This record gives sequence, C-alpha cells and structure tokens, in this order.
Amino acid sequence: MLSEVDQKRLTVSRAMDPKRKSQLGQFFTPTSIARFMAEMFDGGGKEECRLLDPGAGIGSLSAAFLDRWVSGGLNFRRIELHAFEIDKALLPYLNETLERYAYAHCRGFVPVIRDVDFIHAAADSLSGSLFAEALPGYTHAILNPPYKKIRSNSAHRAALRRSGIETVNLYSAFVALSLSLLDDQGQLVAIIPRSFCNGPYYRPFRNFMLERAVIKQIHLFKSRNKAFKDDDVLQENIIIRMERGGHQRPIVISTSTDDSFGDLTLQEYPFDRIVFPDDPERFIRVPASFEMNAIESCPAICYSLSDLNIKVSTGPVVDFRLKEHLCEMPEADTVPLLYSGHFNSKGSEWPKRAIKKPNAIRRNSETEKWLYPNGFHCVVRRFSSKEEKRRVVANVVDPAKFGDSPLLGFENHLNVFHENKRGLPKPLAFGMAVFLNTTAVDENFRTFNGHTQVNATDLNRIKYPSRDALITLGEWALGQSELTQEVIDERVEAVAA
Repeated sequence: MLSEVDQKRLTVSRAMDPKRKSQLGQFFTPTSIARFMAEMFDGGGKEECRLLDPGAGIGSLSAAFLDRWVSGGLNFRRIELHAFEIDKALLPYLNETLERYAYAHCRGFVPVIRDVDFIHAAADSLSGSLFAEALPGYTHAILNPPYKKIRSNSAHRAALRRSGIETVNLYSAFVALSLSLLDDQGQLVAIIPRSFCNGPYYRPFRNFMLERAVIKQIHLFKSRNKAFKDDDVLQENIIIRMERGGHQRPIVISTSTDDSFGDLTLQEYPFDRIVFPDDPERFIRVPASFEMNAIESCPAICYSLSDLNIKVSTGPVVDFRLKEHLCEMPEADTVPLLYSGHFNSKGSEWPKRAIKKPNAIRRNSETEKWLYPNGFHCVVRRFSSKEEKRRVVANVVDPAKFGDSPLLGFENHLNVFHENKRGLPKPLAFGMAVFLNTTAVDENFRTFNGHTQVNATDLNRIKYPSRDALITLGEWALGQSELTQEVIDERVEAVAA
C-alpha cells in the first residue's frame, strides 16, 4: 500500500508547478522516511488514538501510521485522524489515500479531512476565539510541515502571537501549535529543518518547545541532501520525537547516511549533553560521538569572547549596496576590500584578479563607517556545508600585505575577530586562527549548527582557551614552517591542558 502512495507522491510532486510548491513550502515525504517516523511512536498505553497530521499533503505520513496500526504494531481500538491540507489540488489524492486503500473500511477508523489553514484553525482554537471550531486534544501528531519564512506583519504571525507563539518559519509554527494541541503525554514525531537548533531567531521557539515537552529521540541524516532527494531539497533535516509534559530522560540520538536507514545506529546521551545547563540560548546539540571532544572535556577551554575582550562581527560591507564605490583593482583613493575568496590554506592573496570580485572600495564619507583600521584580524568565512572537511575555516589578515593602507573593508561573507574594530595583537590573531581550525572546534560546531552559515552568533557560543593560552599558541604557530591538522590538534590539547 505504501509503495503505491510513494508512486503517487513522485507523480504529484513532478507535476506540481515549482512556483506553487515554493509558495506553499511543502515537500512530500518519501515512504521510507514515513515508515521510519511511524515506527518511532510508542505502541501501546491507550485504547483510543486521536491523530493529527497538519499539512497532510497526499497522506503519506497518515498512511504509514495507519499501516503500522493495521499490521498490529499499534494497539488502538479506535483511531480518529484529523488531516489538514490547504491545497485544494491535493485533496483528491488525500481522499484516495485514506479511502481507496481500505483504511476507511477498517473498523474503528474515523478520518476527518479539514481543507482549512492549520495555523489559523489551531491558533483560533487555542486562543478561545468566539467563532472558532474547538479542536480536540490529540494523543499523537505526525508531521512534515511546510518550510517557509513568516513575515513579521503577516496574518499568520498575528495568529501565532494570540496563542503565545513567537517564531519565524512555518515549520516551527506547525510544531509549536501541534505540541499545544497535544494531550498530556501526547507524542509528536516530525521531520523538520535543523536550523531551529541554534541561532537567536529560533530561541523563543526552543524555549516554547522545551518548556512544554521532553525530547525522546533525534534522528540525524549524515548526508545533507538525501532525505528529500527527489525534490532537490538541500536543507539539513532531522526527525525529532517529543512527548508533551513528562520528565526529561536521556535522549536517543540515531543516525543513518540516508533514507534507506541501512546503517542505522542508536546511542543514548544525557540531556545535558544535548542542551547545556548554563546555555541561555538553549542550543540543541546533536553529538556525533559518545566521547566528549576537547572543547567539552577540557576545563581550561571555558572562556567566552567577552572574557577575552575580543569581539566577532559580520563583515559590514554589503557589496550590492555600495556597488558604485567598488573598484576591480586598487586605485589612488581606495582601500583593500576582502572577500572569502582572497583567503586559502596558505594565507591570503590580494589583489586577486581571478576572484571575479572587486578588490577595493573607495574611501569617502559614505563608506568610511563600514571600514576597519588595518591590523592583524582573524577572519572566518560565513558559508560552508556539512559535506566540507571543515565547517569553521579561519585565516589571519596580515597588515603588511596591504602596504600603507590605513583601513580595510571586510565583505559581508566574512566574520571578523577584532578589539573594537582594531586588529588583535599578532600572536593572539594567529593563536585564535589555529584554535578555530582544530578538529575539536569543528566537531563541537557541527553538534549545534545544521545550516550552511557560520554566523557571528555561533562563534560567540564557542568556548575558548584563555587569552594567554591563545597568545602562547600563536607564538608557537609563528615559529612553525608548516602546520598540519595533526600537529595543530596535538598542540592545542597541550596548550589547553
């Protein structure tokens, strides 16, 4: 039965107008993932199930849940399904999934298809709107919600706020509303982007989620682009299982390379390895190894950038906004403009014709405020992907390479470490770069960052060795003729000990 639904998924997905698909932000769930998600639920404990499937699409997730029930894997006497789907074009397929394939004939199965906006229906019910249809408390929720940003002045944002929910994307809104509609000890399984795990925009959502539910399991795909490969979705996704209320116990972290789940592994971790007790941001970390790396295990690596009197900022030069002031090569009234492409494993190259980017920016009253004094800065490129060897890649800006230029421009795709815009002492800049290029920092960063950006906020969350230790590390690095990954990793462990 599920194989037929999967064929339908492929047919419908390929036939959909790409603009319409993007507008709704919906991608259909492959059968292998739907089946895995259905298997994550506890199988017993209740005679009656009220199942919520918001954004049901063609019914792939509901079908997987019902297949498990029909086969005896779920001990319910009765299932009442509430499937929400706003796209009128998908309703015939959803009806077909729930009726044609004998589910409608199963004794105890009651399907309710709601062709309304889930956010408005749920928010109105939760806020007690006078004319709203009251939704029941659900025992189970299974969802692959739409992925799309919510405008701050939109009707969806206003509806969510009435329910006490503050979030920036449809997927987190669907999860928050579904959690709110669950009965106590109700279970939720969702496949969602990993981007909510860190960053300031999702902090209200993380707080909302962790205050109302406990995390039971997180599944991570090792390959970023395999879960929705038929739809060319490159967002890194996780599958998360939560329970409304309850006591937080160790969390199961499972991994597989792709949606075949052929190399599935499971490992339990204490909750304080996933959400650090002293982390006000409440980042949700997904460890890749049960063993703690040097960042987690070394007491000497415990300092914030604030403790070190160092700041990190996003490069302030947004080139398309200052286009009229950019120059392909340096001229008399310009200063160097640095992009991530000016840096490589051997250092920096400037000016660089092959970069196909401007190498300079004019210094005048309109650009002056975006420029930094020339000096030793540590820089980290802002964009990288999970498949790259290292997510955090740091380099040192050497002022000697820019002659007598008093100022530098840092383009927006770089993060810059500085002291009130001024450069760092030379050994400190090199020590910071060496530390950031360690395997331990990379492993630690991957536990909480699931998107392609390395933001200043993320770099602020990393713990660092002391300022003196970083200076010692930099002095050592400056005396080396070659720095290999193995040598760097060994030295950092020794300095931090």
